[in-house]
Amino acid sequence: MRCRETAAATPPRRFTGETYWARPIPGFGDPKARLLVVGLAPAAHGGNRTGRVFTGDRSGDWLYGALYRAGLANQPESTSLKDGLVLDGAYVTVAVRCAPPTNKPSPVERDRCTGYLVRELQLLKNVRAVVALGAFGWDGFLRAAKELGHDVKPRPAFGHGATAAVGPYRLFGSYHVSQQNTFTGRLTEAMLDAVITEAWSAARA
Repeated sequence: MRCRETAAATPPRRFTGETYWARPIPGFGDPKARLLVVGLAPAAHGGNRTGRVFTGDRSGDWLYGALYRAGLANQPESTSLKDGLVLDGAYVTVAVRCAPPTNKPSPVERDRCTGYLVRELQLLKNVRAVVALGAFGWDGFLRAAKELGHDVKPRPAFGHGATAAVGPYRLFGSYHVSQQNTFTGRLTEAMLDAVITEAWSAARA
């Protein structure tokens, strides 16, 4: 049984009785976006449950809170498909489309899903800046960019605050909004806001 289905079959008590999405997760946001955010994968009881990327968990609280403070979202919370959230100028997606075992996507899963990110980049013609959440999101974007024929040599190294020019895009790195980073203080709201603000400025340049 796939992880997304296992999570749906054995939810934590607080989600007992809910109908899980338990399918691959599409991206979400403004089709005319100039800023793209690339994460890792849907959380087993977040996006895998609600059907929207970074929705229904603490990681989503951090990400959409930052987009709201930057003026890119109409509200700071993302709790369900019916919560009224709208993004203006931004689009959020993930390198892997299904909830992976122990929330740790593998390179094999990443490679199988690269085509979806490639297609999104082809459709999001206005995107000029990309925020990669974590090294996995950074690598996923670089692989998709290479598939589109953009030069990624020398391959830029990931780091929080790192930036690189990749074809028509300006790539920005941020630590992932996982609880492992936010609870420990490795990533603070100020750090995340700084990356989002810089990327949004580059997207409009």
